[in-house]
Amino acid sequence: TPRLLDETPAIDTKPLGKRKAKSTAALHANSAEGRHVGAPSDSGADDTEDADSGQGDVILTSRYIGELAGGQEIVAKLGLVFSDPCTLARSFPQPNPDLVARCPVDVEDVRRAYNYMKDNTPDKAMHDLQLLTISAVAMMSLDPCDEHDNQMNAVLIILLNPSIAEYAHDDGTYLLPELCSVILNQPSEQKSLLMRYFAAADSSPQDNRSSRDHTENDCMSFTQYVNIFQSFVTRETNRAARNTASQSSSTSEPASKKVCLHSLGGCSLSLVAQCLALMNSYNNTHGIVSHSVFYNDSVNEHIDTKEEVPRFRMPKGVSFCSYPFLLSPTTKSEIIRIESMIHMRTELQDSFFRAMFSGVTCPYLVLEVRRDSLVRDTLYQLDLKMSQDLRKQLKVRFVGEEGVDEGGVQKEFFQLIVRDVFSSKYGIFKANSESQYYWFLSQTSPSKDMLEEIWLTGQLIGLAVYNGVILDIHLPPVMYKKLLGMSATTEDLREIDPELYHGLSQLRRMSDDELSFLERTFEIEYDDLGPLRSHELIPDGANTVLTAENRELFIEKYVDFILDKSCAKQFAEFKTGFDRICGSSYVRYMQPQELELLVCGCSDLDFGALESSTVYDGGYSRSTSVIEYFWQVVGGFGDELKRKLLFFATSSDRVPIGGLSKLQFVIAKNGGDSDRLPTSHT
Repeated sequence: TPRLLDETPAIDTKPLGKRKAKSTAALHANSAEGRHVGAPSDSGADDTEDADSGQGDVILTSRYIGELAGGQEIVAKLGLVFSDPCTLARSFPQPNPDLVARCPVDVEDVRRAYNYMKDNTPDKAMHDLQLLTISAVAMMSLDPCDEHDNQMNAVLIILLNPSIAEYAHDDGTYLLPELCSVILNQPSEQKSLLMRYFAAADSSPQDNRSSRDHTENDCMSFTQYVNIFQSFVTRETNRAARNTASQSSSTSEPASKKVCLHSLGGCSLSLVAQCLALMNSYNNTHGIVSHSVFYNDSVNEHIDTKEEVPRFRMPKGVSFCSYPFLLSPTTKSEIIRIESMIHMRTELQDSFFRAMFSGVTCPYLVLEVRRDSLVRDTLYQLDLKMSQDLRKQLKVRFVGEEGVDEGGVQKEFFQLIVRDVFSSKYGIFKANSESQYYWFLSQTSPSKDMLEEIWLTGQLIGLAVYNGVILDIHLPPVMYKKLLGMSATTEDLREIDPELYHGLSQLRRMSDDELSFLERTFEIEYDDLGPLRSHELIPDGANTVLTAENRELFIEKYVDFILDKSCAKQFAEFKTGFDRICGSSYVRYMQPQELELLVCGCSDLDFGALESSTVYDGGYSRSTSVIEYFWQVVGGFGDELKRKLLFFATSSDRVPIGGLSKLQFVIAKNGGDSDRLPTSHT
C-alpha cells in the first residue's frame, strides 16, 4: 500500500522550557555591543530587561530597528540576535497579554521590521540578512530542540521574511527546504504550536468560540503561511516544466510540459510538501480554511499522471500522488481513471492467459438484466462474481434487446437501477421534503433482503466510479464523509433534516423556564416504516429531564442516533459494497466534497467550454456551415434543453468533474446530405 505523507499532530499547549544557547553565527557584531537593549514595540511597551539572559541579549522590535543609525548598525544588532535561535525567539514579543497564549510573537511587528529594512537599508545589508538567516537555520538544524524550548518562535520570525522562499546557498540550493527539515524534525508538541501560531491572527481573542470557529482574519493568516510553501512548489514545478519543454524541443518528440516529482529535485520539494501536509492535517482537524487553498495550480497543470500513478503504487515510489491535498478534484478524477484502466488492462490480459490453460473466460464484467427486474437480476449476478471480476470493464446487456455497449447502455443501466433502489417501493432511503437529500430509513432491525439491497446500492456507486459513470443521485454530504471514514457532526444534520436541525438549534437558545415548559426527557420517537417507536438516548433516558445543564448532551446523543445508531447496520452494508470496488483505490484520499463531485458531477453547464473542446470528424470542421449553425442554435438553449442535448449525445445529463471541457464530444459527418435527423453513438 502506498504511504501517504500526511499526519495529524497531537495538540499540547503545556508551558515550554528554555534551552541554553550553544551556537554562534558566521556573522556577528563586536562583543562590546552585546549589551541588552530593552526595545519598545509600536504599542508603547516600556523598556524591559531580560532577567534570564546572563549575556544580555538584544530584543528586536520594528521601533528599535528604526532608531538604529543606518544599515551597518542594523546588521550588527541582527548579528547578535541571529547568532542564537533562542535570542531570536525572544525578539518581537507580543505586547498584548490577551494574545500571548495564541501567539507570543508580534507578527505584524515582524512584518514592519522586514519592510523597514527592505526600504531603508542598502543592498549589502539585505545580503547580510540573508547570510545571517542561513546561519540561523543551519544552527537549528545542527542543534535540535531537545528540551521543548521556544524555537518555533524563531522559525516563525524567519518564515515571515518576504524573501525567505528566494534565499539560497552559494551552490544554488534553496534555504526553505532546510527550514522545513527543521520543522519536521521537531517534537509533535512543537509542530502543533507552530500550526497554532499560523492560525492566530493579530486580533482580539474570542473566549466563547469553539475550536472550529475561526474569524476571517484567522483564515487570511493561515492562508498567508500556506502560500509561502506553495510559492516554492509552484516555482520548482514551473521550472521543471520549462526544462522538460526545452528538452523535448531539442529532439524529434513533441514538446511536453509534463513533470514528475522524482525528476524535479524530489527530496527538497518533498520536504516543503510535507510541511504543507502538516498544515493540511491541522486544517482538517480545525476547519480553518477551504481545502481548495491547498490546491496547487502549477502541479495540477503539469503533473504527468500516467507516470505518477505507477510510481505511487511502488512501495518507495516518489510521486505527487503522495500529497493529495495539492491535487484538484479534476486531477484526482484522472488518477482514478488511470488506476481503473490499469486494473482493467491487467484483468483483460489475465483472462487471455487463463483462457489458454483453463478454458474460455470472459474478459469483461457482463451483466445481463431484464428491464422489469433490474435490482433482483443485478444483485444475483454481482453476488456470484469474484473480486477480480469486478475489476474488469463493465458491459451491460438488456435481455431481448440488440446493441453493443460502447458506454451508453451502461449509463442507461445505472440511470434506471439507481432510480429503482432510491424509490419508495424498496423502503431503503427516504428523501427529505425540504432538502431533497436521501437518507436511510431509521430501522434498528432491518430485514436481510433490505441489507442485501443496500449492499447492492453501495456496489453500484462503486462500479459507477470505477467505470467513470456519473450518477443522478442526491445523497447528503455526510454520506461521503462517512464513506471516507470521517465522523458526522451536528452541522451534518442540516442537510438530512433541516427542520430537526432548526429545532435542536433553538434548544440552545431557550431559558431554563422554557425548557421546563417543554417537559422533554432523553427519550425520542421515530418512524419505523409506519409505527412510531421510542428510543432512550441514554440509560434511563425516559426518566431524565432535559435541562439547560444537559441539553448539549441531549443534542449530541440525538444527532448520533439519527446519523449513526439508527442506521448503523444499513450504512455498514452500504460501505462494504462500495469498498468492495473502491476500497483500495485513490478514492480514499479524496475530500467528501471531491467524492461527491466524482459520483454526481458538477452543475456548471458551460457550453462554451464544450464548444472549445469538441472534436470534428468525417469532413466537418469548426468553420463548416452546418457546425456554425449548430452552435448558434445550441447557444440559444436554456438549461433544460442543454441537459436534454447532453442526455441525447452521452446518455447522461450530468456534467463530468472538471466541467464540459473534459467531455469527449465528437461531431462527425454521417454520410451525404439527407433529410435524416442527427443520431448519437454512445
